[in-house]
Amino acid sequence: MTFRFKSLEGRIATLFLLLILVVQVAGLAFIQQGIVSNARSAIGAELANGEKVFRKLMEQNAQKRRFSAQILARDTGFVQAIGNHADDDRPTIESALSNSTSRARADFSMLVDAEHKVIVPAGPMHSAPLEALVMRLLDQAEQADGAAGTAVVGGKPYQLVVTPVKAPITIGWVVMGFAVDRQLAQDMKELSALDVVIVAHAEDGRYLPVDGTLGANHMAEVAGQLGRVGGPVQLSDLRIGGGKYSARIVPVGRDNRASAVLVRSFDEATSEYTRLEHRLMALTVVGILVAAVAAIFTAKRIAQPLAQLAGTARRFERGDYRDVVGFARDDEIGALAKAFDSMRDGIARREREITRLAYWDPLTDLPNRAQFVQLLDASLKQASSSGQDVSVLMMDLDRFKHVNDVMGHSFGDALLRTVAERVRGQVAAAHADAQLARLGGDEFAVLLPAGLEQARLLADGVLRALEQPLSLEDQTVDIGAGIGIAACPAHARDAETLMSMAEVAMYAAKQRSEGAVVYDAVFDKASEQSLSLLTELRTAAENDEFRLHVQPKISLSTGAVVGIESLVRWHHPVRGNVFPDEFIPFAEQTGFIRVLTRWVLDRSAALCRELQQQGIHIKCSVNLSTRDLLDQDLPAKFNDVLARHGLSPSSFCLEITESAIMDDPVRAQQTLYRLHQMGVDLSIDDFGTGYSSLAYLKRLPVNELKIDKSFVLNMENDVGDTKIVRSTIDLGHNMGLRVVAEGIESEAVWRLLADLGCDQGQGYFMSRPLPADKLADWVRNWQPPLGVADDAAVAI
Repeated sequence: MTFRFKSLEGRIATLFLLLILVVQVAGLAFIQQGIVSNARSAIGAELANGEKVFRKLMEQNAQKRRFSAQILARDTGFVQAIGNHADDDRPTIESALSNSTSRARADFSMLVDAEHKVIVPAGPMHSAPLEALVMRLLDQAEQADGAAGTAVVGGKPYQLVVTPVKAPITIGWVVMGFAVDRQLAQDMKELSALDVVIVAHAEDGRYLPVDGTLGANHMAEVAGQLGRVGGPVQLSDLRIGGGKYSARIVPVGRDNRASAVLVRSFDEATSEYTRLEHRLMALTVVGILVAAVAAIFTAKRIAQPLAQLAGTARRFERGDYRDVVGFARDDEIGALAKAFDSMRDGIARREREITRLAYWDPLTDLPNRAQFVQLLDASLKQASSSGQDVSVLMMDLDRFKHVNDVMGHSFGDALLRTVAERVRGQVAAAHADAQLARLGGDEFAVLLPAGLEQARLLADGVLRALEQPLSLEDQTVDIGAGIGIAACPAHARDAETLMSMAEVAMYAAKQRSEGAVVYDAVFDKASEQSLSLLTELRTAAENDEFRLHVQPKISLSTGAVVGIESLVRWHHPVRGNVFPDEFIPFAEQTGFIRVLTRWVLDRSAALCRELQQQGIHIKCSVNLSTRDLLDQDLPAKFNDVLARHGLSPSSFCLEITESAIMDDPVRAQQTLYRLHQMGVDLSIDDFGTGYSSLAYLKRLPVNELKIDKSFVLNMENDVGDTKIVRSTIDLGHNMGLRVVAEGIESEAVWRLLADLGCDQGQGYFMSRPLPADKLADWVRNWQPPLGVADDAAVAI
């Protein structure tokens, strides 16, 4: 594998190298800082010690030179010549003074008498400033038996020594001058390894180079960087000849006329450290190279197995589970490789199982819908090239849901397996390449590589096979089926459309009870009409095309208006008024009935509130569908309607049918109990037309029972209907319910129901359903039949 910096291997190696480099650079920087700090400290101490050495050297020179002057001052002939002080002795004095000056290696000498008068001047070196300085030194010498000082003569510093001449009293003074020059500087360098530059103090405060151990140019550089006289004693970072130096200024004498600059090369002081630093840098480079090799090796050892694992993962992604990872390593990567092997085995097993579950029905071991679609696609592609026909048969069992509900799901599963075996035998006998599949539930499909004629024959054979009773678990079950047939190219050329057409034909077969039906385009038109109707219903809700109508409910004993039943009407912008029988069942099937129910509840509440404001207090009845009862949020939605219109639950009575209750008794009962707890009345509508158990109905929290109009319309002429109505009224009263009769269309039926004890009634005799906005006027104008109680007034 090649090394790439953008790969994990490259990033690991780069990280290691960067860490090492940072550590080494930081270490070198720390060492460099330590070297500089230690060097400055050592040089400072060296310069301080050098100053002491220099001062000691100056003192030793002064003592030696005073000794030379004392030898001359004690010379007998010299003393006598000075004592005589005669002109003829002057040559003797000058000769003795000259000889002593030469022996003492002095640069000049002077002789001054006791009255401070110069007897022998300093020769060419004599000047007024020198004489003035000598006179000041004589004042000091008289008190200390001698003195020493420094004078700048001709731009050069000289060390002066003053010694008295006694006989035995002081009769004169010998003054000798010694140049402070390169010899002194060389002696200092030999003692301390410091370079020395002798500088004189100019009148303008500058330093003037005189002599020293450095060259003339370097001494000029030093003097130029010293600044002004009286500046700092120690100076750092002087630049001399391209090198870095530290310096210390030491005054020569006490009169501040000259100084010695002690200079120490910074580079020389740190040369050992620099060599050590170079060794460390070389070692660092070697260490980095070694670390680079180790980092690359380590990175490869980490990254290469990971890259192999990544390749394995990509093979897993493609569905290739054959290779074994198998790293023979005991570290974490080896454990990861083993985990990959385990994962591969687990994924392979699960994928096989998923594939089986995805394409095979576990109950009947037949292809499922997904596999059937793939098989059909492949067969259609083959048919398009070969020109053969392909048929699809879709079958749905009759009464299977009833069997499942009565006998249980395990019995239903066994029944499906038995049906699958029977149909499989028929399919295998019809065509060798035919394929049976279970699409879901009790739906089966057959792929037949043949035309419609053979498809009809196969459908007839399947239906005959299912006509024979099925014996399971000591139970005999009669079961039939509806089969829809569609073929390619007669009806469609793609799998989705072909299956859809076969399904449409299957539902047509079940509705007509014809067994097997071949697809016809007429079936789709009916489906399109249903789809169009649902779209139009939704548009009607958005465009407010629904209208609220009501039918009054009258107390049969008093003639008073006690309630209304809310009804919905649809005013279509094109069709005009659409009757409820044309859209209510469809709304129930599609679930749109919940939208209608919420609309009716809201409009009924608004009407009820409006009537109360006019002094008319009646109870509004609203019908609930099966889907409404199965909606567990219905109580909360109804409570929201009441709250928005400021009504109490007692203002409403919700009507439910027996069939709606019995479709799902548990959920329906839960919804009804929650509504009952709110305080709303509940009514059983169309009583007597369902199949409910009276014992079950007795447990429901209902307040009202409505007799279906089919028993009321002709009870005046049919004794049987009268008996049913009388029994129903007695049953309702015995259960503590009020009884309402629907379909009253004559006064005779009114009076007959009143004699039987019926509580309330509604029908065309009192009023047809009328628009909600006409109700208030109708109530005010309502007159009950003659003979009904005189107090038949509006319930307020």
